[in-house]
Amino acid sequence: MLGGKTRRHPHLQRWPHREITVITNIHIKEICLMDKKVLTMPLKEEDVRELKIGDVVYLTGHIFTARDMGHLKIRELLDAGQPLPKDFTGAAIFHAGPVCLKNEDGSWRLNVIGPTTSIRMEPHADVVGKMGIKAVIGKGGMEKGTLDACEKYGYVYLQAAPGCAAKLAQGIKSVYDVTWFEMGMPEALWDLEAVEFGPLVVGMDTHQNSIYKNLKEAALKKLDEIYPED
Repeated sequence: MLGGKTRRHPHLQRWPHREITVITNIHIKEICLMDKKVLTMPLKEEDVRELKIGDVVYLTGHIFTARDMGHLKIRELLDAGQPLPKDFTGAAIFHAGPVCLKNEDGSWRLNVIGPTTSIRMEPHADVVGKMGIKAVIGKGGMEKGTLDACEKYGYVYLQAAPGCAAKLAQGIKSVYDVTWFEMGMPEALWDLEAVEFGPLVVGMDTHQNSIYKNLKEAALKKLDEIYPED
């Protein structure tokens, strides 16, 4: 796993190619009944630093998608001293590959959008913070590098519900434009107009707290209780 060490429990050696995986189940109906916090882009650092893990938020304004190739392209431009196509100050980046349809006038409309696994973007945690991004949206959580960057630069990681691409698309009002479409629809940089996009759960905050870290530690502790070492 990128950015961190993987612990293999001694009683799981019979499965040498498997690691301990913690899966979080998000119950949409329960989340929707909770008090919601609607944040508007560009996000302010002071508002972001007030968020705690477990908070439910909705986002309004510009949301940019960026996956593996998008992050690499951004780093390529930064390393070359070239300008970025968008202003990412106070922005939200969504680890997602949307499915968009083209209208007769050449514009785009969003069909569905769901999160991709975020850990692949772990090597870019510090760059994301330096860009001024204040929220990263995805699934599965990230590792120590991101947790440190969240604290240092003041951004949070937001868990989007996996398997709910049609539901999440309801929070996108329109597609502003697309950049780097030559990389393919999933990998392109999409600029989306969001209106109360969510629900999103704060999975990693600016105070070194991570629901993924907590769940993993709890799972390993439970395994030690069930299978004590001889």
